[in-house]
Amino acid sequence: MAEQDVQDELVEEEPREELDPEVARRRAEALAHVRQYGDPVLRSRAREITSFDDGLRTEIAQMGSLMNDALGIGLAATQVGMLRRLLVYRVEHDSPINALVNPVIEWSGKEKEIAEEGCLSLPGVMVEVERPVRVRVRAQDGDGEELVVEASGLEARVIQHEIDHLDGTLILDRTARDQRKEAMRALRERLADS
Repeated sequence: MAEQDVQDELVEEEPREELDPEVARRRAEALAHVRQYGDPVLRSRAREITSFDDGLRTEIAQMGSLMNDALGIGLAATQVGMLRRLLVYRVEHDSPINALVNPVIEWSGKEKEIAEEGCLSLPGVMVEVERPVRVRVRAQDGDGEELVVEASGLEARVIQHEIDHLDGTLILDRTARDQRKEAMRALRERLADS
């Protein structure tokens, strides 16, 4: 996937065009449940999940719906205030939502790529982040079955972004100092306007 394609996909988290009123309403309601920059949970390391039950599967479904309504392509449990090692993502709009429980990056390729990333927890912020193009991730599904995901391109980027959230790391921590300063200014302006 070309770098511009990756950028276009990640920009989906902050729509540029006017949304249908119903979509905009659902997005606003979903974003009200997403923790925003400054919330201490976003800087906390999530704990491993040991119980694989109906409650976990319900959390996965709720996070998938929330991500979908927020027009995001990935969501970590910490972003909704749960200190649990769980993330959901979907890089193609018509694909099923993927859930990774207790994900661990086992391997990262040497080839890296810089692309612009946004985040539902940092509205209006877009920064360039360098990440490996390919990763292999070991995780579990909602039933506790082991999964190995070999991802590249946008899928690899989204998984890495969400695992960062589970470790208390934000895109601001992975960008150049000048971009971080610009992003912080944009966040302050947005807070002042609200």
